[in-house]
Amino acid sequence: MIRFAAPGDVPAILRLVRDLAEYERALHEVRATEEDLRAALFGPEPKVFANVVEHDGEVVGFALWFLTFSTWLGRHGIYLEDLYVDPAMRGKGYGKALLAELARIADERGYGRVEWSVLDWNTPSIEFYRAAGARPQDEWTVYRLTGDAIPALARERSAELPG
Repeated sequence: MIRFAAPGDVPAILRLVRDLAEYERALHEVRATEEDLRAALFGPEPKVFANVVEHDGEVVGFALWFLTFSTWLGRHGIYLEDLYVDPAMRGKGYGKALLAELARIADERGYGRVEWSVLDWNTPSIEFYRAAGARPQDEWTVYRLTGDAIPALARERSAELPG
């Protein structure tokens, strides 16, 4: 069963986030808490959304996503931040069903894209996404500001405003 996440799913989602981070060799980077996820997903004006898949009443996978906007298309899209299914539950079609649910939401709402990033060494995921019809955007390189770089750049902008 695939459904939108509910507040009671937050512990399971965080567990799966941590499992994904461990698989991606980055568990040490996870700072999110249950409170963080609960506020982001279920606060007064949520900006991030999640779908979960259940097996025998237990959350065994999730897709966490948010809206983007394409100026070229003039329409919103979905950015898939994380898609993960517990390794013991793989091969049952849950991952594809989660991805298909996002495609259904995008289609129903008139969104122009569903996109995400995948680590270049993650061959199983790359093959999974290709089999679903996704194609890499090789001409684009992802850039990221994080940590101290954000306030440092913000200070430069404030200091460099013309007269």
